Amino acid sequence: MDLKDQLKDLFPDHEIPEEIDKPETKNDIWLQDDPILCKYEKRKGKPITILDGYTGAQSDFKKLAKELKTELGVGGSFKNEKIIIQGDYRDRIMDILKEKGFSVKRVGG
Repeated sequence: MDLKDQLKDLFPDHEIPEEIDKPETKNDIWLQDDPILCKYEKRKGKPITILDGYTGAQSDFKKLAKELKTELGVGGSFKNEKIIIQGDYRDRIMDILKEKGFSVKRVGG
């Protein structure tokens, strides 16, 4: 006897609502054909990940930077049409971007 059967025995009048499928989130960021370059550097002895090569609108680039920073839980910035993420998160960033539909190319190391 599973939990649903036990609850049905305790509350026979209760109707179980049908499971609602969540609509897939619409990707409102422009996808480009060229790959985004994912680089690793050290500045002042601290590792950073740099995303370069996105040719979309600046507002889309800022949205993408904010989504990456919140999903990774790290700091970062958007300067000179590059996203700078604090720490070495190349693998995780590449996975996230591939899920969104971008093509990503790892550069260096």
